[in-house]
Amino acid sequence: MKFFAPTITVSAHCDLPCGIYDPAQARIEALSVKACMEKYHASEDADFKARAVSIKEDRSHMVKEHLWVLWTDYFKAPHFEKYPQLNDLFNEATKLAGAGGTKGTTDVAVADKLIAKIDEIAAIFAETKKA
Repeated sequence: MKFFAPTITVSAHCDLPCGIYDPAQARIEALSVKACMEKYHASEDADFKARAVSIKEDRSHMVKEHLWVLWTDYFKAPHFEKYPQLNDLFNEATKLAGAGGTKGTTDVAVADKLIAKIDEIAAIFAETKKA
């Protein structure tokens, strides 16, 4: 059995080498959501408005997916211990991107709240990259 035993034990805090995770992806999609909302309100064309809503809903879902990956794959127990507000931030941000948030409204203020939550997450993310 010694033949199959590992000779070196390693650990990593994420699934793949660092550099693939970044809250900027969620922020870009959230900015797209906000832009769709603004274009929706600036138009009187019903077809254009329908397309804007459809794109906004798709991009809102993408925000959630990017946040979920960060939440579940990048951040680990030591991060949640050091930043106890992190779980609440992710919960609030994903809800703001969901049906009760940007996915279900054209209110630009909701998109601004989502972007602000992502920015809070990004600040913590940046701190973890310094360590």
